[in-house]
Amino acid sequence: MKYRRLRDLREDRDWNQTTVARMLEMSQTGYSKYETGENDIPTQVLIRLARIYGTSVDYLLGETDNPKRYEE
Repeated sequence: MKYRRLRDLREDRDWNQTTVARMLEMSQTGYSKYETGENDIPTQVLIRLARIYGTSVDYLLGETDNPKRYEE
């Protein structure tokens, strides 16, 4: 699973894919394809997901194990 952290963060909040898809104003099917890696996540959606989960884009992409956002 390419974007495993998306699924983990969603499940940690007891949200289903439909809940997150509604937050992103998209279909559940479209969101599901992000979690599985079938579709790449557009930058603007990635930023919105990081804001929803209160984490960094780097964390969502697996580039760091530190989930905290970097503030300037």
